[in-house]
Amino acid sequence: KKVKLKDGATTLTTDRLTYDRNQNTAFYENGGHATNRADTLDSRIGRYNTDLNTFFIYGEVQLKDSTSLLVTDTLVFNTETNLATFTSPTHIYSDSATLYSEAGNYDSGIDYARSYKNSHVKSGEKTLMCDTLFYNKRSQFGQAWGHVFIFDSINDITCRGRYGETDQSNKTSFVTDSALVVFVDKGDSLYLHADTIFTTNNSDQKFETVRANYHVKIFRHDAQALCDSVFYSQPDSVVRLYYSPVLWYNDYQCSSDTMEIFLDTAGVRQANLNNNVMAIEKMDEDKHNQVKGRNTIVYFTEGEPNYADVLGSAQMVYYLTEQQPDSTQALVGVNVGQGSSMRIYFKDRQPEKVSTYGKPDMTAYPYDKLPSDKRHLPGFEWKENQRPKSPKDIFIEENIGRKTDR
Repeated sequence: KKVKLKDGATTLTTDRLTYDRNQNTAFYENGGHATNRADTLDSRIGRYNTDLNTFFIYGEVQLKDSTSLLVTDTLVFNTETNLATFTSPTHIYSDSATLYSEAGNYDSGIDYARSYKNSHVKSGEKTLMCDTLFYNKRSQFGQAWGHVFIFDSINDITCRGRYGETDQSNKTSFVTDSALVVFVDKGDSLYLHADTIFTTNNSDQKFETVRANYHVKIFRHDAQALCDSVFYSQPDSVVRLYYSPVLWYNDYQCSSDTMEIFLDTAGVRQANLNNNVMAIEKMDEDKHNQVKGRNTIVYFTEGEPNYADVLGSAQMVYYLTEQQPDSTQALVGVNVGQGSSMRIYFKDRQPEKVSTYGKPDMTAYPYDKLPSDKRHLPGFEWKENQRPKSPKDIFIEENIGRKTDR
């Protein structure tokens, strides 16, 4: 036969109950079940203080409400405030997510969880880990502090930072303070760092956009970039770089006011460099091929550059070489000139031919006769010292491009 203790909206049921009238506390050691409005409590051992309206329960603890199940070993639960406090490994299960914590509390009345130690949340194919976490299940809004790590296994994306927020009702998230996103595609990783990084998902939790603001640096083994802001739209397969971006590709450096990079399944399909375009190829420390113009469009075939159109006020400095019998290249002269536009053809990622249109004015100089003021086009600046050489370099503060620097 069961023993029942009723205290307002709370009912405790157990096989055997000891009640201390001096302390107004009930004790049980052989399993107890309690109900409190929409909540139910189960544990192996516990005590209930009627003055404090509080359960102190241990062993195989479960707290159930209408939407969640909390499982732990030790719990303090106040029946008036609906606040459950735990200090041992704890799981909170719901239809949309599972939260793990080793210290924190959960308000069953408003579905609000706070975790202060070793916080983990798994929702579908996404996992979030951090030091401290606040999460409101009703509004689907969460905040994370300290060593924030998010992994999206559907899209193969990792996101890190020291502070982050997620608003699943609007399908948006962001991380800041040493923010980093790593995209993995066909085994190759792209690292993107900025002050703050925003992401959005669609209703199926598929990744849609990334927006990175301020001091952006990007590293991949074959390309690097810096700019002030970047926006990537996965449905459109377009990357847009803003505020004087600089892009390095092998021995090339490209800069402009803005850039648009169009992607397809083979890689880059087209690149638009808009306003104040400068492309530089380093030959050696003293020699640089240079092309300058108002706008440039680079066309790719199967991810490899095919040709580029330099549109408006095109200028060039181009070192002419000739292959020797021993397969080395010998310098034979320098072409310097301008035209209204130019087309540059590529072979094996190297310029093969340059055509100039619109009343071209070209001069070929022997290298030793090249005037010193013709060696560099106006605005020439080789920024190799700002180029990230490895993923860790994107966190070097002095190398980060700033809108006001250019």
